[in-house]
Amino acid sequence: MNKKEQIYEGKGKKLFATDDAATLIAEFKDDLTAFNAQKKAQEKGKGALNAAISAKLFRLIELNGVSTHLIKRLDETNHLIKKTQIIPIEVVVRNIATGSLTKRLGIAEGVKLPFALVEFYYKNDNLGDPILNDEHAVLMKLASENELKTLKELARKINDILRPFFESIQLKLVDFKVEFGRDQSGRILLADEIGPDSCRFWDANSGEKLDKDRFRQDLGGVKAAYEEVLRRVEGALK
Repeated sequence: MNKKEQIYEGKGKKLFATDDAATLIAEFKDDLTAFNAQKKAQEKGKGALNAAISAKLFRLIELNGVSTHLIKRLDETNHLIKKTQIIPIEVVVRNIATGSLTKRLGIAEGVKLPFALVEFYYKNDNLGDPILNDEHAVLMKLASENELKTLKELARKINDILRPFFESIQLKLVDFKVEFGRDQSGRILLADEIGPDSCRFWDANSGEKLDKDRFRQDLGGVKAAYEEVLRRVEGALK
């Protein structure tokens, strides 16, 4: 499959057209961004680690009944994916209080939530990705009421797949962000990626952070943390 012209560049990936109008190539970048791209850096090899982790987790999710845009991993940093119309809503699932939830609502850091909290954020860098409720999303014609219901159901199902998996490799899935797209028939597919850039992972024993918070909080060891997540994921998903 030939990589043709670039059609999009985001914080963590570039998208390229292919010979097939129904597919794209997603190239994972080494860029690190935080706080709506106000903080930026590069970590050599980070893109390849994210590409490997995301491919493994998407396959796990597919095997458990959630359709995704991933067709196959082409090489270290490139995925062949189904072309979708991305729904401009970031869907965040929270199992443990931290980050913006703690800042907004004053829930103490590390408190285990009584149920998986699903939140919507408007995918718009110029506005700082503001939080949305269902009525905002419908008012702005980002998605229909039925689609919003589907996004919540799929997000919770993905959480039900991933949380016990990560528990089995001694990681706490604190929270994560997912994005969805509509394929040519209007079916909603899991898109984007899942990995340390979009999830928070805490070691189940030490509490060590093994995700992009190491960059956000200047903890260092970003690449080593991503490598450790990949090592555990690959060990369980051979």
